[in-house]
This record gives sequence, structure tokens and C-alpha cells, in this order.
Amino acid sequence: MNRLALSATVHCLTGCSIGEVLGMVIGTAAGLGNWTTVLLSVILAFIFGYSLTLLPLLRAKVGLKTALGLALAADTLSIVIMEIVDNGIMLVIPGAMDAGLAEPLFWGSLLLSLIVAGFAAYPANRWLIRRGAGHLRVMQYHSLH
Repeated sequence: MNRLALSATVHCLTGCSIGEVLGMVIGTAAGLGNWTTVLLSVILAFIFGYSLTLLPLLRAKVGLKTALGLALAADTLSIVIMEIVDNGIMLVIPGAMDAGLAEPLFWGSLLLSLIVAGFAAYPANRWLIRRGAGHLRVMQYHSLH
């Protein structure tokens, strides 16, 4: 169970990280305000997070409605936790949101926030799996591919 929970967390963290980093980079490069940048990052994290679960399911010929239901059930709690934690950290580290893309403070804060977010989401993924839900339900379709 621990290995599956870790795998689910890393899987979710991968999608969240892609969206989060992309949102932070776009927001920072465009000079958007902190809350607009956070909103963009959250939206992209959900899009990429769900996509990494949806695409393999769709390739395994799982129907769109079923695949969407599985992705929402498997990833929503984990993404919500990760987004609260990583954006919260970015907002509380002095200067992190105002640092430029060439500054180590920006990248160090972002890296730290994502690592802590992964640790924060692990118990939720483990809890879902223990209940027979989450990525445990998604894994049954992976053998179809």
C-alpha cells in the first residue's frame, strides 16, 4: 500500500508540478500580480494533473465518462492539497513571488514548495487507497493497455 501511495503521489505531483511551474513562469514573466499568477498556476496544475491520469485511461479504451470519473476521484484531493500547500509556501516566503525568473529565490522556493506539497498529499493518497479508491481504481485499467 505504501508503494502504491508513493506512486500515486509522484504521479499527481508530476502533473501538478508541470502546471504549477508553467503558471508561475508565465505569471512572473508577464508581470501578473501574485493572486493572478496563483490562479493561473492552480488552473494549469489541475489540467495537467487530470491529463496525466486521463490519457492512459483513454488509450486503454476506457470511455470518456468513466475515465473522467476515475481521474476526478483519484486526483482531486491530492491536487487540492498540493495546490494549497505549494502556493501557500510561495506566498509566505518573503520575496518568492516577486523574484525574477533568473533569481535562485524563485526557483528554490518553487522547488521547496513542490517537495513539501508532495509530502503533504501522500497521506491523502494512502487513505484513498486504503479505502479501495483513488489510484487503486485507476490501476485496474492499466493492464488493459
